[in-house]
Amino acid sequence: MNLTSTYMGLELRSPIVVSACPLSEDVANIVKMEDYGAGAVVLFSLFEEQIRRENALYQEVMQNTEGAFAEAADYFPGAEDYQSGTGEYLDLIRRAKEHVEMPVIASLNGTSAEGWIEYARQLEQAGADGIELNVFYIPADVSLTGVEVEQRYLDIVKLVKSTVDIPVAIKLNPYFSAMGNTAYKLAEAGADGLVFFNRFYQPDFDIENLRVISDLRYSQHDEIRLPLLWIAALHGRVNASVAATSGVQGATEVVKYLLAGADVVMTASSLYRHGIEHLEMMKRGLESWMQRLQFDSVASFRGVLSQQNIRDTTAYERANYIRIMERARLA
Repeated sequence: MNLTSTYMGLELRSPIVVSACPLSEDVANIVKMEDYGAGAVVLFSLFEEQIRRENALYQEVMQNTEGAFAEAADYFPGAEDYQSGTGEYLDLIRRAKEHVEMPVIASLNGTSAEGWIEYARQLEQAGADGIELNVFYIPADVSLTGVEVEQRYLDIVKLVKSTVDIPVAIKLNPYFSAMGNTAYKLAEAGADGLVFFNRFYQPDFDIENLRVISDLRYSQHDEIRLPLLWIAALHGRVNASVAATSGVQGATEVVKYLLAGADVVMTASSLYRHGIEHLEMMKRGLESWMQRLQFDSVASFRGVLSQQNIRDTTAYERANYIRIMERARLA
């Protein structure tokens, strides 16, 4: 049974990919991911703010020790020790590439043009097979227009693509007013892959103690529906690979995303719940489903339920919404 897939031109032995998360901080975990069936891994994100804080700390240390004896200088850490955000990250890429055959994709979350350029170049030089741009940007400025927000994403893609030769994906948020057009323009700008969708960690309120709560919540299987809709709607209509993420808990979600037209399906929350070994269960579940429906390869059923490949296209349109409301009224 052929589970191979192609993502951004990279050949993967499986369409199941580990999405960016702290589990990939350990090379032993990355090896385990490959052993249990992952086709690729997206490393945890490198944040420009963290790097700049480390650099600022280093500069402060050096200024405060300017009067130290020269022979004592060896007792103070060098710049590379304080730049652990980049140094350790780049070393992780190198070590991961030595231990696994699957593609290792770096994740970059920048804030400035200089940061996107500088760190993207370093990630490529370290041996990353690709870069996923994690644009965590909340346009809270009420003067910003939708066009300006979209242009920010386009500019970042163009900037990084002009800097590196390895493939570049961008992780999208679901809040663009014209998602289809935005996806099309990002592909035209050079994005090799589009990832649907980024999960923004939103605050909650503690109403008894009057404080803001910021916590991490794992995705749930019902979160699949919005990315499923857009992947199915855009399959075959954008010139870029498509990755699905959000709500992937088992083989069922993997199959659904592939039927919609995704090239790869990414998961992280399920691995926190069930362990990295869960990748093997997802792979076996996919194989079992393919065997039951007599599909001999992932390519043979990818996009079968996308909008362009089904006869009743109203399933994705306003007419179907009206039918659903009518059925609910009769229930």
